[in-house]
Amino acid sequence: MKGGEDTNAVEEAVAAAFRAEWGQVVATLIRVTGDWDLAEECAQDAFAQALDRWRRDGVPRRPGAWLTTTARNRALDVLRREAVGAAKLREVAVTAREEPWDDREDDTDDSGVQDDRLRLLFTCCHPALPIEARVALTLRTLAGLTTPEIARAFLVPEATMAQRLVRAKRKIRNAGIPYRVPPAHLLPERTTGVLGVIYLLFNEGYAATSGADRVRTDLCAEAIRLARVLAELMPDEPEVLGLLALLLLHDARRATRVDAAGEPVSLEDQDRSLWDRAEAEEGAGLLETALRRGRPGPYQVQAAIAACHTTAATAGATDWADIAGLYGELERLVPSAVVRLNRAFAVGMAEGPDAGLALVAELADEDELAGYHLLPATRADLLRRGGRTGEAATAYERALELVENEAERRFLEKRLAECRSG
Repeated sequence: MKGGEDTNAVEEAVAAAFRAEWGQVVATLIRVTGDWDLAEECAQDAFAQALDRWRRDGVPRRPGAWLTTTARNRALDVLRREAVGAAKLREVAVTAREEPWDDREDDTDDSGVQDDRLRLLFTCCHPALPIEARVALTLRTLAGLTTPEIARAFLVPEATMAQRLVRAKRKIRNAGIPYRVPPAHLLPERTTGVLGVIYLLFNEGYAATSGADRVRTDLCAEAIRLARVLAELMPDEPEVLGLLALLLLHDARRATRVDAAGEPVSLEDQDRSLWDRAEAEEGAGLLETALRRGRPGPYQVQAAIAACHTTAATAGATDWADIAGLYGELERLVPSAVVRLNRAFAVGMAEGPDAGLALVAELADEDELAGYHLLPATRADLLRRGGRTGEAATAYERALELVENEAERRFLEKRLAECRSG
């Protein structure tokens, strides 16, 4: 791309680079500096510089290499200015070569894994950290999600999440938690946290909590990539296979979840002929392999639910009774109000709207889902299906007060208009 580029084009290029390269840039800087805050600060500075430099000089052929080099140089300047110490400067200088960092061939640690992002994932998921902190920290540093986005994913106040991230970084620094993939015998104790991170990363991409886009394909692709690497690392762990199966089964429908105008399309209205059958079949095969291990877990159950949808020839052929039963099993494994909400909808589809509404009413009396837009949205949908359009319209109005994602807002507005029109 030549110099003097259009401002909008450059902004789009920087945004695309952020989605594709943020995790790699930050992970590499953390590895060579050992300073999490410095890594994030210098990465942010590199992206800010890109807006100006790329407008003047053109977008580089390899944006990731440009961003990493720029961030590295910024980190070196900060370390020199703050006189962190000659030893650390020498360490960084040895690592920082003239060639772009993504060309390195000698960055494999003693685990045999040559992937900075996977090393970062396992560092964040060290058992010394609380499980919530492990997930939140990785979503921030690896995926580049903002603190408000992560707070919404956890259904907690933004200030609470900010403090959680600060404490997690301090714990890693003070405890000297190593930046590496652990040896094989220590992998199982990290599994829960790592799987949780990958799952939430995919969820944020599959149904973004905020912004104009309903789907962020970059986050989905990164989550699947990490799940594949983890499955290669732990081929006999059924929940790892179950998670990868779940992601593939969901991703197989990704292309039909929004229409040509970017508007959300409900599951029952999606064109099933456009689903990625190869991806769905791979997911189903992985699920079968996982279930044969005889150790069912939450991700395997969720993959089984996803398989019920992808294997149904039509929306009307969906086995909602089976799905409701699977959600009951999932609730036993992972007690959660969100799981109960999903089960309520499945019961409503299997036994009739009134049966589902009774379960939704129980959830409405609790505080756990206060502020969660899908609670009134689910109630609205069941009311609409039951022909109670006036009550449905009121519920849709409540959901619209809470929703953050603009594409989903438009979908709810469309449903509200349908209810108001009779």
